[in-house]
Amino acid sequence: MLSFPTWKITLVLGLVLLGALFSLPNFLGGRALPGFMPSATMNLGLDLRGGSYLLLEVDPDELKTNRLRELSSEIAKSLTRRPGNVRFRNRQVVGDAVRLRIVEPSQIDEARDRIEDLATPVGNVGGPSSLEIREAGGVLTVSFSDAQLEQLEREALSDSIEVVRRRIDGSGTTDPNIQRQGANRIVLEVPGVDDPTQLIDIITRAGVMTLNLVDDEADLSVYPLDTPRLGKVKRAGVTELEPEAVIFEDPILTGGDFATASQGFDERNLPQINFTLKGAGAREFGKFTSENVGRSFAIVLDDKIISAPRVQTPILSGSGRITGTFSLQEAEAIAVVLRAGELPAKLKVVEQRVVGAGLGEDSIRAGATASILGLILVAVFMLFAYGLIGSFAVVSLGANILMIVGVLSGLGATLTLPGIAGVILTIGMAVDANVLVFERIREEQRNGRSPVTAVEAGYSQALSTILDANITTLIAAAVLFQLGSGPVKGFAVTLGVGVVTSVFTAFVLTRLFMATWLRTARPKALPV
Repeated sequence: MLSFPTWKITLVLGLVLLGALFSLPNFLGGRALPGFMPSATMNLGLDLRGGSYLLLEVDPDELKTNRLRELSSEIAKSLTRRPGNVRFRNRQVVGDAVRLRIVEPSQIDEARDRIEDLATPVGNVGGPSSLEIREAGGVLTVSFSDAQLEQLEREALSDSIEVVRRRIDGSGTTDPNIQRQGANRIVLEVPGVDDPTQLIDIITRAGVMTLNLVDDEADLSVYPLDTPRLGKVKRAGVTELEPEAVIFEDPILTGGDFATASQGFDERNLPQINFTLKGAGAREFGKFTSENVGRSFAIVLDDKIISAPRVQTPILSGSGRITGTFSLQEAEAIAVVLRAGELPAKLKVVEQRVVGAGLGEDSIRAGATASILGLILVAVFMLFAYGLIGSFAVVSLGANILMIVGVLSGLGATLTLPGIAGVILTIGMAVDANVLVFERIREEQRNGRSPVTAVEAGYSQALSTILDANITTLIAAAVLFQLGSGPVKGFAVTLGVGVVTSVFTAFVLTRLFMATWLRTARPKALPV
């Protein structure tokens, strides 16, 4: 127990030094370190740094409508893009279903078969079908099954979280905390953002981008705004400078066909969006522009026309630009949305609040004060109760705190107020292990053992108790991390790291100090 060969001493002190090096940037107030030294610091959570808190909700009704529109377009392609087209009319989304009338009664079975080919099993192979198809009087009604609707809602929440994450990163903010809440809500915490207005605009924009052919000959007065009619719909311009236009409902391209998007400038130095298309999208766009020279197409974002250029020549390069009357900020915001992808449905802000940086500074100050006070009180107790060997525990306790900070910095963890509580808790836990060992040593010395054998017996007999206590705590931290979210996870991380480092410093580092002292001082009795 007290044998420490040179390699083991080097390893123990090396780990402590490594922890101290990784923790150092947190105490230098942003001052630069040499390039070969670690520079990462702990991130501060919303409650310590201040920032914006948003509770977002995915609208299930809009999600269903959006998916039904996509299904309607897929049905039209399935019925018309094969040999032996199935003729239909009056295709529209009505309520919770897509309805269409098959012109020839003899083609109803063929139409049903083609639509059934679009269905997929929900969940595992052999699961319920994703579509329900009904026929009455030559009218087919296609709707999603209940199992498919549940799956769509689950996928929509996951997709929305990922899109929000990409949009936040693309807008220049850092360290967002994004968590799922319930069946259709998202908690978003962005430290350092005091005005969430622009943030909300970027997040809640659906980002549904489509390219649709314009019916240049349509009578605008015949079409109600935003109400589909005969496979077409009238859309307004995003500003008064962009006129209304009647466009074909089925898009030429969708947002999923865009590979990249960035803000740029046109020949008049006005903001524009440069884009490139993915392979299939580039081919489709090249085919469309080749067949429709002289006709107009609309670039539609969230049901508003942002530009309606006329095809002058075929565009076969797979890249292009979007010009309009938007500002530099609007162009950048649109580019961010295109890069991040579209939301399955718009997000609604259910709750919004701002945490001031001053409150965060007060929390940091209170946490630091509590930590220092706790450390001082524990040190006084250890010195008073155990004298010289108590000082070994105090030094190990300081090393334990440095190692916790170093590990959290290396992991890039976010420190929250509950995280500070976890650090304070580990201070007491680290001392608890030393108290178990020291009391056992004291008992062995009373039974007449020599200092060396008393220390050996104290460490060997206390080991199982220390491991049992800390393993159960580590299991509790793992459960909190797995089932918790946000600050609860932060507490679990600091608690788990603290358990590991406290066992190391209390049972290994303090024992190294004891062994070194016994070897050099050779005391006849232990001062306990």
